[in-house]
Amino acid sequence: MHIWRGAERTPSGWGRSVVTVGVFDGVHLGHQRVISQVVATAAERGLQPAVVTFDPHPVEVVRPGSHPPVLTPVGRKTELLCGLGVEAVCVLPFTVELSRRSPEEFTHDVLVAALHAAVVVVGENFRFGHRASGDVTTLRQLGERFGFRVEGCPLRRPDADAAEHPIYSSTYIRACIAAGDVATAAAALGRPHRIEGLVVRGDRRGATLGFPTANLAPPAFTALPADGIYAGWLRRARGTAYTAAGTVDVERADSEPIPAAISVGSNPTFTASARRVEAHLLDFTGDLYGEHVTLDFIDWLRPMKKFGSAAELATAISTDVDNTREVLASRA
Repeated sequence: MHIWRGAERTPSGWGRSVVTVGVFDGVHLGHQRVISQVVATAAERGLQPAVVTFDPHPVEVVRPGSHPPVLTPVGRKTELLCGLGVEAVCVLPFTVELSRRSPEEFTHDVLVAALHAAVVVVGENFRFGHRASGDVTTLRQLGERFGFRVEGCPLRRPDADAAEHPIYSSTYIRACIAAGDVATAAAALGRPHRIEGLVVRGDRRGATLGFPTANLAPPAFTALPADGIYAGWLRRARGTAYTAAGTVDVERADSEPIPAAISVGSNPTFTASARRVEAHLLDFTGDLYGEHVTLDFIDWLRPMKKFGSAAELATAISTDVDNTREVLASRA
């Protein structure tokens, strides 16, 4: 798989390709439908399937301070795209200058000059260019001018929630996660919601209660579920998602999953603190400090609660462990 940052870094000798463009945060089922069409069209024509995506999220540049919670950081996103059959990912640094390019400029500079697009596949709600002034019709007109074909892809949902939420949407998934409904989010993602980060030292209260935890420090803007207790899986990720040079590393050798009762919140039984993500690992002994790990959220167990004593909290955690085992066994 080829991954590069910036259209100007497209590998020399790059041939014609089938391309799609988007933020693709979450790489949810709607995105997967678009990617599937890209891969199928590329196979039919003997071309390379490629994705153009952005970092940081365009909203943060267009409206600073309003960065939406991130469902999939760049490293995870490229990993998922690779798993769907994509052979190349061009990550465009989203800047003020890029946001001001007209649809014609973006099409010429990125899709034509850099990626040599023969076919461009986009969702039916695709918008691009300065102030999102371009749409699928605009892209088709530019395709006639520059010599590529445009294929639109419907994003309609076939499931029972389609009447209320007719299209797959990263915004909808973020709302589910913010409400703690990680099961519904997983149904739209096509897999459990995952966060990642370094294991850091906490206050070690879990160990004194008999339930030691791994304290995760996720990157800024990570989409964290609502405060509460969740059943999930922890994996020890051996690779780094993003290097200091800005290149993406997708050689991630995730370990076997470890069952975990996950707490998200400020630990109200003791002195309230900043929100934390802590995972009590079932059937595990060892030291994870300094390791890069991932957490998959499978289901919500209960809300965060203030207990009258440490003993009451320990009893509740014991119940959480039992419930975690039951949930994970039922989803195996």
